[in-house]
Amino acid sequence: MKFKIAFIGAGSLIFTRTLFTDIMSVPEFRDIDIAFTDISEDNLKKVTDLCQKDLEANGIATKIQSTMDRREAFQDARYIINCVRIGGLEGFETDIEIPLKYSVDQCVGDTLCIGGIMYGQRVIAAMLDFCKDIREVAAPGAIMLNYSNPNAMATWACNKYGRVKTIGLCHGEIHGEQQIAEVLGIPRDELDFVCAGINHQTWYISISHHGESMLQKLLPAFEAHETYREEEKVRIDILKRFGYYSTESNGHLSEYVAWYRKRPDEIKDWIDLSSWIHGETGGYLRVTREERRWFETDYPKILAEPPKKYDGSDRGLEHGSYIIESLETGRMYRGHFNMMNEGCISNLPYECVVEVPCYVDGNGISVPKIGDLPLGPAAVCSQSIWVQRLSVEAAAAGDVTLLKQAALMDPLTGAVCNPPEIWQMVDEMLVAQEQWLPQYKDEIELAKKRLSSGDRIPTRDGYRGAVRLREKSPEEVASARAERDLTAK
Repeated sequence: MKFKIAFIGAGSLIFTRTLFTDIMSVPEFRDIDIAFTDISEDNLKKVTDLCQKDLEANGIATKIQSTMDRREAFQDARYIINCVRIGGLEGFETDIEIPLKYSVDQCVGDTLCIGGIMYGQRVIAAMLDFCKDIREVAAPGAIMLNYSNPNAMATWACNKYGRVKTIGLCHGEIHGEQQIAEVLGIPRDELDFVCAGINHQTWYISISHHGESMLQKLLPAFEAHETYREEEKVRIDILKRFGYYSTESNGHLSEYVAWYRKRPDEIKDWIDLSSWIHGETGGYLRVTREERRWFETDYPKILAEPPKKYDGSDRGLEHGSYIIESLETGRMYRGHFNMMNEGCISNLPYECVVEVPCYVDGNGISVPKIGDLPLGPAAVCSQSIWVQRLSVEAAAAGDVTLLKQAALMDPLTGAVCNPPEIWQMVDEMLVAQEQWLPQYKDEIELAKKRLSSGDRIPTRDGYRGAVRLREKSPEEVASARAERDLTAK
């Protein structure tokens, strides 16, 4: 087979190599063209060298086209895999630290809440530029596989305003299936799942084993599980009150709704500190900083490690490679993807992005009709969808009024802050993120004037959040990774 795949954000440390290994594990893909592009020359070179080393070790003659010119990378590409983080760590820090001054305590801040809303403004501005290049230089009908968060907002904007067929991909649903299989004591491949909703708020609305529904057995099984009853308190509480298990991790889910992080003294009751993903304040920011320092420090050691194997043994469960394999070879694949709704879930808006089970083969991607979500989960999703819609329209138009309305309507932001606080917080974040928000150029100048007027609401400067852990050194990260690898064996 001969076609081209382009990776944008290819300097994404570990993620690009993981996805690339998945793709090259398909035997028919040994002759395809590959392009990597990134704005960091150093990261791009490091990841390219790692992947090129893997290719050579597996006896594959492909030479990766590594370029900082994204149009050059996109030229004639049939698939574009997007994994950018616009603003990098610098932007990410403002998504977490500025809201803390207003007592908005986030674990991740990349999908919803005020951090996700502002991240969406940066990502959408950049991705609409990517879409323009894709339309102009990529292969006709090129498909973008989007891994960047906020996934639903970015996927929505690219389909509606970018006019590029974009599929949003996430692995939350896969991890949830593994948890459910574990607590039920049933092998995962014996369970049939239907998972539907929106990205990071998807619900296992059907779980069956040889035709028998497992839904009623789920709550007692999770409550009895020695580990999950401590790590997944928010998810279990949602399951108890809404009747369905949600795909997203405890920390993520806690910041998408109004109830678990609005009172600082209660946050500790809903989270677990064995891993950042269970709800630690700024947990993902801490881990991202640690991983970057580790990668930079340990890169020579990583380069000297045994190469990845392309015989299938190192292939993961991320959907991207399986989608491309199915489209190109005709082998069928079933997975949960983020697609434009268009009536798939009938009690969510026609124009929104839903995460639903899809089928892929040589004829394309088929999206079955789900019908109505259960009413409670549909209500939770609908609230988030309106925040997403306001955010998408704000980002596309540079409309600061819609942006502030999105923040006001966000469940956790609105539970913690009053309207004047939200208006000031958004102004402060716009100014801090000016370099990544070209669509707000004029509005940012006005925000600077408002912030310098002297009539400012007092904030909790220096507040670090309810539960925050010390950052690990590169040596500690390396040791922890080695221990995980040893345990996995």
